[in-house]
Amino acid sequence: QVQLVESGGGLVQAGGSLRLSCEASGRTFSNYAMGWFRQAPGKEREFVAAISWIGRTYYADSVKGRFTISRDNAKITVFLQMNSLKPEDTAVYYCAADVLYKVVAGTVGYWGQGTQVTVSS
Repeated sequence: QVQLVESGGGLVQAGGSLRLSCEASGRTFSNYAMGWFRQAPGKEREFVAAISWIGRTYYADSVKGRFTISRDNAKITVFLQMNSLKPEDTAVYYCAADVLYKVVAGTVGYWGQGTQVTVSS
């Protein structure tokens, strides 16, 4: 059974930082991209960042320059370093894994359970 398990969410003041982690297990993820999405209350789930198997990165305009996605292929783990956090970054953050075009499009096959990130003003 495929599992994506996120960790690292929490409450932080505006301007602060958090680092999210997501570990995948249950199948071979060779050549799979991994990514992060978020969903704020009353809003649609939106793309945040993605990273290909070989490390090419993609970001939403709203997080460019503040968030950094990285991965450890040996541990099949993806990270999201979030700096200069803003109250509008408050959301449930979801880890995702699939082939790259599906991750960028948001039509992924594998999702984590989500982790709450709250940024206070």
